[in-house]
Amino acid sequence: MNFRVLGMGAVMSLSMLALSACGTTTEQRAASGALIGAGAGAVVSGDVGGAVVGGVAGAAVGAATTPERRCIERNRRGDCVRWD
Repeated sequence: MNFRVLGMGAVMSLSMLALSACGTTTEQRAASGALIGAGAGAVVSGDVGGAVVGGVAGAAVGAATTPERRCIERNRRGDCVRWD
């Protein structure tokens, strides 16, 4: 197996795992995923094609992550105490 392909898969997997905490809305997660994926793709492949593929994959995963949760109850200080 080609080490370059293996390395790209590892970096993409790690970047997608890290993606889950980047942003609170779907748009923010998609944007941060695209940036992380593009960076990882460029580092692994060393060309623009890898950055494009990584950016598209990162945006797709970022947009597909857990949807935004809404606060349905707040305490007197305004902090959320219960989410839907």
